[in-house]
This record gives sequence, structure tokens and C-alpha cells, in this order.
Amino acid sequence: MTRFNVGHSLSHATLSRNSSRASPDDGVYSPSAMTITPNAVLITGASTGIGAACALYLDARRVRVFAGIRNQADGDALRAKSSSRLTPVVIDVTDRASIVAAAHTIQSLVGEAGLGGLVNNAGIAVGGPLEVLPLEQIRRQFEVNVIGVVAVTQAFLPLLRLGCGRIVNMGSIAGRVPLPFVGPYSMSKSALDAMTTALRLELDSAGISVSLIEPGAIATPIWRKSNEAADVLQTTVHHDAWPLYSEHIDCIRRVVAEAEQQAISADVVARAVEHALTARRPKLRYLVGTDAKIRAGIAALLPQRAQDALHRWFFKLPPRR
Repeated sequence: MTRFNVGHSLSHATLSRNSSRASPDDGVYSPSAMTITPNAVLITGASTGIGAACALYLDARRVRVFAGIRNQADGDALRAKSSSRLTPVVIDVTDRASIVAAAHTIQSLVGEAGLGGLVNNAGIAVGGPLEVLPLEQIRRQFEVNVIGVVAVTQAFLPLLRLGCGRIVNMGSIAGRVPLPFVGPYSMSKSALDAMTTALRLELDSAGISVSLIEPGAIATPIWRKSNEAADVLQTTVHHDAWPLYSEHIDCIRRVVAEAEQQAISADVVARAVEHALTARRPKLRYLVGTDAKIRAGIAALLPQRAQDALHRWFFKLPPRR
């Protein structure tokens, strides 16, 4: 099993070993630009990590938050840290019945006011060599990170239209700059990038803005879960090609350990989400974290072969045979 829970995994290993601190403009947006207060916002994947940080951050700013959680225990934990405005809602983005039930619950609470925002944050990360990963796990990756986003968006668009709402999709710099051994995750985030652009153009005439957040390394429980999932993968998935990747996996583990130490607070992502929901003119894309900005810059400036060589050097991958 290689599913990592909501958050950003080893795909966010920084390309700069000196990027442990956020740059001065990371997550800092002009207060004068924030002039719209959404009446209510739904955030999926709010049990832990970035989703929980966004839910608590917006709640502290007196926004009514519907926090999509996996189970009641997660909801109780979130409520213990929030005001009475925050309402946990159980929602499984891969289960249509769960999505419909959540939509009915929220509709009954907001009425004709509708929703002011939808933050599609729920996601998983599947990691490992593409050669050995079971296809059902790759399908699961897309079911959660891509199809799930479409399903939730379809279900809540009527409420977003009522509330003149906005959509914020939680992408990743890995969707723009794919990395080895997190191929399925990078693929899903690239698909989400394309979906965000298409949806933004389709909803433009309705006045519904659609923004994409592209974080780099963020401090969440994903780092511990990444290593645990990697252990499970190597012990449960049997493939003749596994020995060919043992040295590569060891290299990735070292990079993950370094990136965990350099990761920035999830509150930085929450500030970007707040801007996307409240600014009079929200950005189409939000690169969050110095490492994300460096990687995006490198991708824009270097040809692909040069980028590949840089990745091989950075990850200390074994030389070609």
C-alpha cells in the first residue's frame, strides 16, 4: 500500500538546500487587496495537514467553514481547536453518496446564500517506481486527486453560483516539475493543473474564479507517513525489478529527510488560500514556498535534458549503467 494521506510528499523535496526559510513575500499579500469576505467555505481533506490549517486559519478570521473530514473523531479534534462557526462534514471524495449527502447537509445550513468558496484540498500521494507499482494504486491516485475534485466541484457548483463563490484547487509544484518515484502523484497534479485552467475558462462568464495553489515543501505529518508507506511498499509489492531500484529509493529517503527539516508552515499555504478567496482580483496561480519558486524558475529557464541532469545530481541517483 502506497497511499499517503492528505498533504504533500517527497515530491516536494526542495531544489535548494538553503531554502529552509520562506522568502519575504511568501504568503504575504496586501491587506488592501482583500476586500471580499465569503459567507461560507467548504474545504475538503481538512482532517490534518494543509486542509486543517486552512480551516482553522479561515475560522480565526470569522469565516464560516465547513471542514470536510474522514470521520467524526477527526471532526471532534478540529472542533476542539476552532470556534463554533466551524462545522465538520464527513465527505469521501471518491464516494458519490457521501458527496451528495454532504451537499444536502450544507445546502440546508446555508440556504439561498449559497457557498462563497470551495477549496479542493483532499488528496493522496502514491509513490514508487512506475515499473513496479500496481495499476490499481495508480488508478486510486487519479480517483482521489482528479476525479474526486471534479465530483465535488460538480456537486457544489449550484451553491457556488448562488453565493457568487470561488474555487481553489490544491495543486503542487510537482505538477509543473515532475520528480522521480512520485510519478503517479506528479501525473495527478499535472492533470489537476489542466482541469483548473479548463474550469476557469468554462466558468468565467458565470463570474466564478478558479485558482491553483502550487506549494513546495510544507510541514505536515506527510513526512512520517511517506517513510511508513515506502516501507510497506517494499515489503508487500513483489516484483523482479525491485532490486534495480534499491539504491534509488535510499537516495530518495535521504532527500525526504532533508526536505522535512526545511519545510515551511502550512499556515503559509492558508494565507495563499485566503487571498484566492477574498482578493478583489485573485491570482490564477499561487507558488508557495521558496523551493516551489526556484523549481518553477528552473523549469522555465532550462531545457528538459538540463533539468533531468540537475535532478539526477540533486537526488544523488546512481549513474547510468
